Amino acid sequence: MKIVDIRATTVAVPLEAPLRHSNGAHWGRFIRTLVEVEADNGLVGLGEMGGGGESAEAAFRALVPYLKGHDPVQLETLRFKIANPTASLYNNRTQLLAAVEFACIDLVGQHLGVPACDLLGGRVRDAVPFASYLFFRYPADGQAEIRTPGQLVEHARTLKREHGFTVHKLKGGVFPPDYELECYRALADAFPGDRLRYDPNAVLSLAEGLRFGRAIEGLDNDYLEDPVWGLEGLRAVREQVRVPLATNTVVVNFEQLASNVLRRAADVVLLDTTFWGGIRPCVKAAGVCETFQLGVAVHSSGELGVQLATMLHLGAVLPNLTYAADAHYHQLRDDVIQGGKLAYTDGAIPVPTGPGLGVRLDPDRVARYAELYKEVGGYPYDRDPGRPGWYAGVPNERFADPTVSGEV
Repeated sequence: MKIVDIRATTVAVPLEAPLRHSNGAHWGRFIRTLVEVEADNGLVGLGEMGGGGESAEAAFRALVPYLKGHDPVQLETLRFKIANPTASLYNNRTQLLAAVEFACIDLVGQHLGVPACDLLGGRVRDAVPFASYLFFRYPADGQAEIRTPGQLVEHARTLKREHGFTVHKLKGGVFPPDYELECYRALADAFPGDRLRYDPNAVLSLAEGLRFGRAIEGLDNDYLEDPVWGLEGLRAVREQVRVPLATNTVVVNFEQLASNVLRRAADVVLLDTTFWGGIRPCVKAAGVCETFQLGVAVHSSGELGVQLATMLHLGAVLPNLTYAADAHYHQLRDDVIQGGKLAYTDGAIPVPTGPGLGVRLDPDRVARYAELYKEVGGYPYDRDPGRPGWYAGVPNERFADPTVSGEV
């Protein structure tokens, strides 16, 4: 089996509403690049990458000369062909590698007639639990805004009723820390017995990070994720706060993981199949975490069904996955895979059982959302449509006003 072609298609898939975060917003849609790697036996493997447009599609086309004739089974060779660590100092292709790796694993699984998780060590669970992943949101298309503690709790209550979530993650860093602390405590009061986690995307100052961390010590926290920026900042918080710390920003490769092992700053590492360059690097990293008793969770970078499948197969094979995974997935209005969105059952999504990744593209949906991308284009992820002229700093000092109802 040899690679003969690589095709990339950028799509815009609508969200229920624009999602606010510490660095800006998702402006009512996710922009993703779908990748199809065709083999000489007629099989097509699927990949996915965040962002898109002409530059992303051209980048994948440029990989064809590198990979034409490559055997998809040769995943280690693939890594060096695409993302040689010294060459990548000039041309970082980690996320390109991840998308192609997804597709190669999908190809091998289809060729052998086995699900991807069987190629990764075999499943230890049949479904992966997820957290509710709550955002402050602008109103849109029949969806109410989420700005106040009451609105946040009601939204979480709806998600719990519809999907069965028992873990609730608040994406913060939008409003002043004291206000978000009020919101977080409201969640704790509303859902006794459920677990909580808070993530301000590293924009709090060290003083605010310490103050927030100490204020939540008595709650049922899974962890406090990236309250401040950097390994040294996390170490300072960890030394003074009795809440486990997690990161998806400063431990995203093996050099950083080694640093965190030698001088622990984070207790939990959120593994992202895109950020780490594929599913297999995440499995390797989880093995290191198992050895050194670091917690493991699965990170969400704004997935459609293809990347969600990679997250599910990853979650299926990790014996030390003791935390619910993150997913933006329930914020989507639709998906690009056959059958539409995968369903939650009791807060979890079953691991696909079909060969390879176990999901296939729906040509009509892909065409529809590729056309939508051409109509609406991308958006600046690091800007907020409701705050013209604003941009985030680290640490941030210009938080949104919680008394102002936003309209986009």
